[in-house]
Amino acid sequence: MKRTVFTAALFATTAMAGAVAAQDYPSEEIEVIVGYSAGGGTDVMARTVAPFLEEYLGNNATVVVKNMPGASGQIGVTEVATAEPDGYTLGTFNLPGMMARTLDREADYDADSFTYLANVVNDPNVIVTPGSSDIDTMEKLVEAASEEPGAMTVAMSSLGGDDHLFLVKVQEATDTEMTVVPFSGSAPARTALMGGHVGMGIINLSEAVNFLDDLNVVGIASEERSDLAPDVPTLAEQGYEITNGGLRGFVAPEGLPEEVEQKLLDAFQQAFDDPEFQEAMISTGNPVRLTLGEEFEELTQEQLDLATRIWENTPWK
Repeated sequence: MKRTVFTAALFATTAMAGAVAAQDYPSEEIEVIVGYSAGGGTDVMARTVAPFLEEYLGNNATVVVKNMPGASGQIGVTEVATAEPDGYTLGTFNLPGMMARTLDREADYDADSFTYLANVVNDPNVIVTPGSSDIDTMEKLVEAASEEPGAMTVAMSSLGGDDHLFLVKVQEATDTEMTVVPFSGSAPARTALMGGHVGMGIINLSEAVNFLDDLNVVGIASEERSDLAPDVPTLAEQGYEITNGGLRGFVAPEGLPEEVEQKLLDAFQQAFDDPEFQEAMISTGNPVRLTLGEEFEELTQEQLDLATRIWENTPWK
């Protein structure tokens, strides 16, 4: 009987301590780790979200973005997966890229390594060419790529991410062969494009909208034209029924206290409901779509299953 009373008292004390911890959260700086270079789509998304997260977390929250580029995002996401699950280390999470890292190499994390917070962006892929190029339609692109298999070089942010999966779809649909030139992030890939060092590139819409005067946007891989670039035709309009895009969100290490997790989920929902947040995301070229918690985790598993199926039938190296 005494043991039962003691256990109940211990449970109550622990629960109360957790509630107090959640009430005090955040009491120190929150670090958001971005596994890509500054200036890319993921980095811009994180820096746009950060001040709204600060506002709705309250407690004079401070959210700092830290770039840890390398290994196609693997370095940064591994840092998040292995961090203390206390709510003070969060990370950006790209799909399908982060799950692709568990397929093409050894990884110190898997789909169960995270607490899934919020996916906030669904960003369609676009095919772009240097502004100096005369290739500005799918017809011209396919013609150029067909002339000499492998001669068309393609800049992209990483192997195995949404850019790469999209290229596989494009090559299959057009019966062409192209050569991938991977970079540490979309920003250096875009710089190489603008410098004319590669023949074409695959990036996301958000990474192209502020450079429409410097790049030819051949087509967008969405079902309909985007309000962010209404003059850019879809691939379907040009005869290719291809859709694809990148999902970007935020995770924490697995094992985050429920009270802290809920506070973060609430903050993301409040940010999403804020018209200023919507305006800020649109102004930075980020197509917003919010998916929270368990639904985000389910979405991750769906993306992993898709990447696995494509991976098994594609020569990646």
